[in-house]
Amino acid sequence: MRAVTQYTLGDPSVLELTEAARPEPGPGQVLIRTGAVGVNPVDGHVRSGAMPMLGEPPFTVGWDVAGTVETPGPGVSAFAPGDEVLGMLALPGAGSTYAEYVLASVNEIVRKPAGLTVEQAAGLPMAGLTAWQSLVGLARLRPGQRVLVHRAAGGVGHLAVQIAKARGAHVTGTASAGKHGLLRRLGVDRPVDYRTEDFAEAGRFDVVFDLVGGEYGERSARTLDPGGVLVSAYPQDTGVTAELVAGLGIRHARTFVSPSAPDLARLAALVDEGRLTVHVDQVLPLAEAAKAHELVAAGSATGKLVLVP
Repeated sequence: MRAVTQYTLGDPSVLELTEAARPEPGPGQVLIRTGAVGVNPVDGHVRSGAMPMLGEPPFTVGWDVAGTVETPGPGVSAFAPGDEVLGMLALPGAGSTYAEYVLASVNEIVRKPAGLTVEQAAGLPMAGLTAWQSLVGLARLRPGQRVLVHRAAGGVGHLAVQIAKARGAHVTGTASAGKHGLLRRLGVDRPVDYRTEDFAEAGRFDVVFDLVGGEYGERSARTLDPGGVLVSAYPQDTGVTAELVAGLGIRHARTFVSPSAPDLARLAALVDEGRLTVHVDQVLPLAEAAKAHELVAAGSATGKLVLVP
């Protein structure tokens, strides 16, 4: 099979399309023939060495996959050949999804909703789980609450606003003006152009989902009413201190996304109900993984970037 491998840490140019042995599923695993692969910021952080969770190369990055079950491993009864599935694999271990075939645990995958193309399905797992585990798991979002989502048109953000609306929240989202039409279609009640407006003047909030970090963290914390929750998706640089949190009377939580078939099933149910979709900005061939990493690092994508074999 073909796979994207890197033999050294570095910029996107270290990603090489290589030939590799097709893996064999063990007990509790399935072999998936890849239909599409979601590209996430963590892919680039691991590639560069900024997040050294896979140790030294060689390795294959990637954690999101959508495709078709090729071979179930011994003892697997939940999935059969031909089943269309999606999942986030192995994090913080090696998911190795930038390949034509990947191995997945049955505890990491769910059936693909009929309402998503394979490219959309590949963009759902990590971004969707990050949004769900942040807003539902950490913030315990309730109907009627006021939510601020930063980078609301990005890969995680555009899913977060839909999840928040599905939970009955009033949603404010920051994005450049050109993306406000998309935000309104996704359900955002109050788009804010971060280039020309101060989000701190958009009102008071019960929950802020911070997908920026740094100085946005402190400014976001100060928009929360006492008892509110700030969820930081970039735990290395939250921009807030324990003293600030205590002084404002708020709660601060850091997101560390984890594989979860039950959470993916809840996201799939929202898709089936017509309350969640995945916006795919660009689809690139696997051979252009380096270009995809450059685009993700630039931070200008609307929704998700996806690779296809």
